[in-house]
Amino acid sequence: MERIDLCQTGDIDEGTAIKVEANGLELAVFNLNGAFYVIDDLCTHGPGSLSEGMIRNDTVECDFHGGAFNIKTGEVAEPPCMVPIKTYVTKVDGDTVYIEI
Repeated sequence: MERIDLCQTGDIDEGTAIKVEANGLELAVFNLNGAFYVIDDLCTHGPGSLSEGMIRNDTVECDFHGGAFNIKTGEVAEPPCMVPIKTYVTKVDGDTVYIEI
């Protein structure tokens, strides 16, 4: 397993997300009530950036076609998206948010 440090916990306000590019991956890192989640940033339906989407509770709405995904599970929450988004097990070490791949 390779640890990939993504950002600091203070980089993301609660209820928001940021885009992080690391190790050839484009990721969206979310802060939901102090818990951090990481998914692929590129929507599975089109060229939308999920880190720029609207966050409602546990879902993010793609800014391109309006489809939505569950941030915690990656499952499709609203069409026109049909393919789930990849999620990553997200960990925090001190103030560093990271994933292992």
